[in-house]
Amino acid sequence: MRTLFSTLLIALTVTSIWGQKKVLDHPDFDIWNTIEGKTVSANGKYIMYSLEKGEKDNFLKIKDAKARTVFEYERSENGVFTYNDNYALFAIKPWKDSVVELKRAKVKKDDLPSDTLGIYNIKTKMLTKIPNVKSYKIPEKWEGFVACLVGEEKSGKKKDKTESKKDSVQKKSKKKKVGKENGYHLVIHNLSTSKNDTVKFVTDYTFAKEGKTLAYATTGQDATDKAGVFVLDLENNEKRQVYENEKAKFFELSLSDSGEKLAFVVDTDTTKVQIRPNELYLWKEGAEKAEKKLDTEKAPKGYLVSSDEKVYFSKDESKLYFGLRKPPVVKDTTLIDEEIVNVEVWTYNEPELYTVQEVALKKEQKRSYTTILNLATNKLVQVGTEAFPDAKIGNEGNAKFALAGTKLPYKLERQWKGYSSSDYVLVDTGTGETSDILKNVAGNVRFSPEAKYVYGYHSVDSTWFTYSVASKKLVKLTEGKVFYDELNDSPKHPRSYGAAGWTKNDEALLLYDRFDIWSFDPETGKAEKLTNGRDTRTVYRYVKLDDEERFVDADRWLLSTFNEVNKEAGFVQYDPKKKSFKKLVSGPYRYTTPIKARESDALIYTRESFTEFPDIRLADHNFKKATVISNANPQQSEYNWGTAELVEWTSLDGIELKGILIKPENFDPSKKYPMIVNFYERSSDNLYRHRAPSPGRSTINYSFYTSRGYLIFNPDIQYRVGYPGESAFNCVIPGITSLIEKGFVDKDNIGVQGHSWGGYQIAYLVTKTNIFKAAESGAPVVNMISAYGGIRWGTGLSREFQYEHTQSRIGGTPWEYPLRYIENSPIFNIDKIETPLLIMHNDSDGHVPWYQGIEFFMALRRLQKPAWMLNYNGEPHWPLKLQNKKDFNVRMQQFFDYYLKGAPKPVWMDRGVPAIEKGIHQGYEPVSDK
Repeated sequence: MRTLFSTLLIALTVTSIWGQKKVLDHPDFDIWNTIEGKTVSANGKYIMYSLEKGEKDNFLKIKDAKARTVFEYERSENGVFTYNDNYALFAIKPWKDSVVELKRAKVKKDDLPSDTLGIYNIKTKMLTKIPNVKSYKIPEKWEGFVACLVGEEKSGKKKDKTESKKDSVQKKSKKKKVGKENGYHLVIHNLSTSKNDTVKFVTDYTFAKEGKTLAYATTGQDATDKAGVFVLDLENNEKRQVYENEKAKFFELSLSDSGEKLAFVVDTDTTKVQIRPNELYLWKEGAEKAEKKLDTEKAPKGYLVSSDEKVYFSKDESKLYFGLRKPPVVKDTTLIDEEIVNVEVWTYNEPELYTVQEVALKKEQKRSYTTILNLATNKLVQVGTEAFPDAKIGNEGNAKFALAGTKLPYKLERQWKGYSSSDYVLVDTGTGETSDILKNVAGNVRFSPEAKYVYGYHSVDSTWFTYSVASKKLVKLTEGKVFYDELNDSPKHPRSYGAAGWTKNDEALLLYDRFDIWSFDPETGKAEKLTNGRDTRTVYRYVKLDDEERFVDADRWLLSTFNEVNKEAGFVQYDPKKKSFKKLVSGPYRYTTPIKARESDALIYTRESFTEFPDIRLADHNFKKATVISNANPQQSEYNWGTAELVEWTSLDGIELKGILIKPENFDPSKKYPMIVNFYERSSDNLYRHRAPSPGRSTINYSFYTSRGYLIFNPDIQYRVGYPGESAFNCVIPGITSLIEKGFVDKDNIGVQGHSWGGYQIAYLVTKTNIFKAAESGAPVVNMISAYGGIRWGTGLSREFQYEHTQSRIGGTPWEYPLRYIENSPIFNIDKIETPLLIMHNDSDGHVPWYQGIEFFMALRRLQKPAWMLNYNGEPHWPLKLQNKKDFNVRMQQFFDYYLKGAPKPVWMDRGVPAIEKGIHQGYEPVSDK
């Protein structure tokens, strides 16, 4: 069997002539690193990250503030620092190549090697390993221990089949085995002493957030190590069994932040009864045993305690939150397959389409309703109900009121509107009394941090609002003001620009318009503009540096900046008291959101451009003396790369547009270059995005093609409702001709490539113009009439809303605008196509119906137009498996090279790959002259 690249004999050599840089080729994808899991220690002295090379093994590194390597370890990832920075923990994975060979040897999944937990002592530089780890946890607000579930040691070998069945039965009957049912062994590792305590057969475990307490549930080992729930005081090394039952199953163990309370759900029934009699238990510090608080008899009529809903305490530990569920639909288990009727009944007036119900089936089977147990009074208050199932808790669970919502009255119309509205009620957490507050609101509604207000953005009115819980007053903060998407070009209600958050004590809500940050009084609606970005077309946004921050009330705020004109970004410091700005850093780059060290002013962030890889940088809060910590891809300097620049032109509708032009590094304006056009909607804001070589799942890799001598043009598109195809033509074609006029584009060798919505637009364009010599159209819609009535199988939703209101932008139904559907559907003009086409559409596509690609290909085949279709079996909207992504990139490169560069024709384009050769011969090799 040929390997993926063994037949790429026509590829450009990667070791170019002396004095010239290398040209990127497909094997180079495997030598490029990406940075994963970057984090900074609380004191800002250490940075940890992993390098992943071409989807192979990760390489973990720890560096100090001067970029010096402190520690590194192969095949490791997911690093975290303990709370006081004394240790770094990470997962050591089995070698991927070794796992591949074991799979090749048909070793079963359960016998493959497991992860190892690495524990690195930063002070002593000692490494400790705990093998066969299934999961591990560390305390969130303190340090000293790590707890991990471990399985049996895996040999990675095939099991000995010579063992007799009798011996096998005897072993199974004598020895209790670790596994999901019985539990795994819990290793409690003391970080300071490196000593381990092991508890057998643990099914669940959890640390308290602040108190030095660990709780766990075990199925037990013997009379000494009994089954039940235990609380371990790690400060005094005292263990207490708070619940004992050999046959019980335990769910949702939850300690309060202090560790002084524990709640859990128990199922003591050993039969296979479908209605599980779950019980809710509570243990308090000082009590000998946990107390049963709720069971089937005491639960509200028609409800059961849920074993799937999260159990947790309020911040002040006065309330316990858990879930109540309706009894499951009981199946008749006596029926055999021949007696079961398998029919789907689709009903016109059901709130949810049947396919949506199917997608949500598992979730619906576990649906539960948030309920409160007030610990002082033992009173139950059900927040979520069948009528109002969506519950939201305020002020970290301490609030007097909870919020409950329902989409039920509006679910049917979601099918064609594309959004859901909700009604909301307030629920008194002490009494359970409810009061109606909002009706038919389309948008996300939630509590302010202190739960003094309910607030949100109503997309139908394009208005932000607040509702005062105390005064019951509704205030439309932005009514008549433009705090919605100014560039919205779809027949839908425009989105908002979002919110920065609230100031202390819920005094003000900070909202964004297109450019600026505004402060709104939630009681009066009085507004104050805090920044002045509109004059310079600079976008200001608040940067949250503390994940636990509840209010925007620091003495100085860090704001990100982005200039819409030149696409440059940066950061400024804002003093909310003086309302003054201090410029920190800016330039022709793209920046990621900084990650701040918890106990210092140190920040880590990345800076990138098309030519600069986003390596990790370390700086203080002023961004002074930034230190480049990582050097992920030094080999980039060895390769012919490229440059990115902003270009402008005017559409046929008279709209001023922008786009990105990527040129080869050794660009010579006196020469003519083949060009590939790639677009979606608006992309020019990504001018400074770095594009590392990788086998993309659905699009060309810019650095790969520019290295090989191509120009890349990515134009912005402004749409007119009802005419998306024509809009694409009016924007893209004049952009191309404006570049041709510059003299360096080979007008006879222009290709075009795009996927999904981009694939549709390409299918439309090639029916209207012959400017393209070759086109790749991925997952395209070519028949808007048949697509309109289809299903998005990934979500189960009807596709109607997409054509009436969102991306497809028709603006109505086929019976309202039949001509729009016909005029925008390439299928009705397939005979006009003269451009050779490569189509990629997969048979498990959950976004665009696979039959759209088939319609496209079959029409082209019927007309004997040059066309090829790639279907990666079992793949969704785009290939996800590495081998398929690599294959797609090879075929797409060969397709464009053949048409735009005159390269030899590969076998697969000449005669295809017959079904009998599928998975055996790829046909990459050039057609033989013989």
